Amino acid sequence: MLGRYGVFLVLFLIACGESEDQSRSSVTGVVVEGEGPSLGEGVADGVGDTSSSETEGLPALEGDAEDNTEVERVRADITAVVASGAAGAYTFSVTVSSPDTGCDQYADWWEVLDEEGQLLYRRVLLHSHVGEQPFTRSGGAVAVAVGQIVWVRAHMNTSGYGGVAFKGSVQDGFVAAELAAEFAAEVVEQEPLPFGCDF
Repeated sequence: MLGRYGVFLVLFLIACGESEDQSRSSVTGVVVEGEGPSLGEGVADGVGDTSSSETEGLPALEGDAEDNTEVERVRADITAVVASGAAGAYTFSVTVSSPDTGCDQYADWWEVLDEEGQLLYRRVLLHSHVGEQPFTRSGGAVAVAVGQIVWVRAHMNTSGYGGVAFKGSVQDGFVAAELAAEFAAEVVEQEPLPFGCDF
């Protein structure tokens, strides 16, 4: 039998364990899917990977797990980028994976930005791609130099930016990178913009 002191000790240890978890939770913070660290420059430090073992077993914070799953389901991810042509007038062939359901939810464009977030080119998509996932669409001419580093990302009509982007150059190729949804968010209002959805 534990006795009075044994029960007190067990309760004390449980209370200490909860305090430690709570303090770990406040240090770790909430990590939002799509705002993880970039493989390149241009993303704020201090945001971790949601799959990290540091976050496992921590109490769920309001709007954490379930909301992040929802955000993950409605993002448009770039899965491949190929550029061809001549300097200053390249054609980009971009493959997008998006959870399109029709005109109510679809990837409505992909775009090319420089490292500072200036919009260099946008390929507007005039319909959803429900039965064609992932899909590839080309666009250009994109006025970049052969070695210029650019970002390529996609946009959902319902949830905006936040999916996997690609970073690289025509010369060296492009690789997947997570880019914060807030990066160059102001370009969302720049032309060209979709003027409707066919289907």
